[in-house]
Amino acid sequence: MRRNGDGEEVVAKRRRRIKELVQVALRGGCLAASATAMAVMLTATEEGVADIYGFKLTLSSNWSFSPSYQYVVGACTGTVLYSLFQLCLGVYRLLTGSPITPSRFQAWLCFTSDQLFGYLMMSAGSAGSGVTNLNKTGIRHTPLPDFCKTLSSFCNHVALSLLLVFLSFIFLASSSFFTVLVLSTP
Repeated sequence: MRRNGDGEEVVAKRRRRIKELVQVALRGGCLAASATAMAVMLTATEEGVADIYGFKLTLSSNWSFSPSYQYVVGACTGTVLYSLFQLCLGVYRLLTGSPITPSRFQAWLCFTSDQLFGYLMMSAGSAGSGVTNLNKTGIRHTPLPDFCKTLSSFCNHVALSLLLVFLSFIFLASSSFFTVLVLSTP
C-alpha cells in the first residue's frame, strides 16, 4: 500500500511530464509554422500585366524586392533554427527521462529566448503587413492601382506567410507562458 506522500509525488511527476510534452509540442508547432511561413514567402513570385489609363504595364513581383519581406524571411530563418534546436533538446530530454528545464537558469534562458524570438516574429509580421496593405489598397494620391488585382497569387502567398508568422508568435508566447509555470513552481 502506498503512502500519501508517494502518491502525491507520482501525480507531481505526471503533471510535470504533461507540461513538458506540451512544451515540446509548442516547439514543434513553432518550427512547423515558421518553416512553412518561410517556404511560402520564398515561393511568392508572380508576373502580370496591369492596365493603367489604357497603357499596358508589365508588373513583376518577388519577395526579395521588399526589405520588409526580406526581414520576414530572415526572422523566420532564425526562429526555425532556434525552434529546431529547442525541439531536438526537448525530445532528447523527454526520451532520457530528464527534465526539459533542469535548472532555474535554463528556464530563465528559455523564457528570454522565447520572448526575443517571439517579438522578432511579431515585428517581422508587422513590417510585412504594412507593405502588404499598401500592395492591396494601392497608393491613394497617385494613379497607381493596387497590385493585388494583377498579382493575386503573390499577394495570397504573402498573406498566408504573414498569417503563419503571427501563428509562430503565438506558439512562442505560449511556450514562454509554460516556462513561467516552470519558474513559478518551487
